[in-house]
Amino acid sequence: MKEGDLMEQYSVTQASLLIFITLSGIITSVLLHFSLVFGILPGLIFLIYLSVKKGYDVKRMLKVGYKGIGKVKIVLMILFLISFLLPSWFLSGTINSMVSVTLQAINPHHFFVFCFLTTMIFSMILGSSIGTLSALGVPLMSTAILLHLPLEITAGAVISGAFVGDRTSPFSSAHQLLANILETTVKKQGKALLLTSILAILVTGLFFSMMDVRYGSNLSVIHSELEIVQKISFLHFIPPILLVLLVLFRLNIIISYVISILSSSFIAMFHGISISEKVHALWYGIEGLGGGLIHMYSLLLFIAIAGVYNALLEDLNVIQPILDKWLSSSTSLMSDSFKTVIASLLICIIAGNQTMPIILTGRSFLSHWSNKYSKEELARIMSDTTLLFPAMIPWNVLAIMSSTVVNMDLFDYIPYAIFLWILPCLTLFVSFAKRRKNYQTRYEISS
Repeated sequence: MKEGDLMEQYSVTQASLLIFITLSGIITSVLLHFSLVFGILPGLIFLIYLSVKKGYDVKRMLKVGYKGIGKVKIVLMILFLISFLLPSWFLSGTINSMVSVTLQAINPHHFFVFCFLTTMIFSMILGSSIGTLSALGVPLMSTAILLHLPLEITAGAVISGAFVGDRTSPFSSAHQLLANILETTVKKQGKALLLTSILAILVTGLFFSMMDVRYGSNLSVIHSELEIVQKISFLHFIPPILLVLLVLFRLNIIISYVISILSSSFIAMFHGISISEKVHALWYGIEGLGGGLIHMYSLLLFIAIAGVYNALLEDLNVIQPILDKWLSSSTSLMSDSFKTVIASLLICIIAGNQTMPIILTGRSFLSHWSNKYSKEELARIMSDTTLLFPAMIPWNVLAIMSSTVVNMDLFDYIPYAIFLWILPCLTLFVSFAKRRKNYQTRYEISS
């Protein structure tokens, strides 16, 4: 049996049943608070059963699954190292020094806006949400604890700012991947995102200004009490400086994390921290701050299994029948936009990562949007949805990494991560406003 013939045999009913089983298992595990590993297994088992029943070669499935784990190995390594980053920085005195500098530098009445703007600027330079959260998220969250400010709002501000760059920066791998998949340029794509980007940043900034007004009235006394005159050693800032510089110079992020962790370990030893204390902190984390490998191994196993699931799902081409049928009755820009958003959300929910939805949605919808409107319009829709939905889905790798760094459950901070969910609303509003325009005219080939 030819592989192409096999792929055509998956019906909408079969694909829908697979999605239902997968989501039921994962949502149940989230609601009942047991490991996501058990949540994704029913979907994976049914996918394997369905494929074997259709005649798919078992050896090929094993090979595809192995490649799937290979695709997420970088994510696995980053999460593994993140579990060591916070304890290492804490023992070396880095976190305390960074918090002290932050307390002395900021106006506490504008703390939430400060968190949003600094992480936004930093993420636009780095092009990485996780890199930004690692460098700035920990000290900002620690500062919020000392100021007795709501941690969920602080996390919302930090994550909102971090994902401005993850979605918009020309240095972002996700931004570049989307432009490549949609066969457009980063420059044209950036122009297409300009309107919704400005609106989202303004709305998000206004929201956190309101939060500052609400929670900042009693901060002056607290802030003055916390300002301790102390000699801050430059030595403490070496680990974060190394991390930032290495990421800025586009060195492999794994190596960047390793160097930062090793440098903080040497500093901790210089300050008299014993090896046993260091090992204990790396394994169990820091009480009240988080970290530690013991809290991470279950997530690492889940991501490896999710990598196998995603690879099989993509190789078997199970979702395509639903996407083709979904677009067949589209009649307007608003209708196409809405269906693309829903399809993108569906793919993000079952994919478990950010890369697969970009590739699958882009490849599936590119021809339709190119013929009826433009590739840049699709880039706007996907940038405002496909690049952000993964950060809002609890079992998605991107959401797991973000919540791990800020040491907070996603459901606690997501209502305050305004930037993530205001953009899907804004992009649909823009499509509605443009519904009467004629989009048969193509964008110019060159700017």
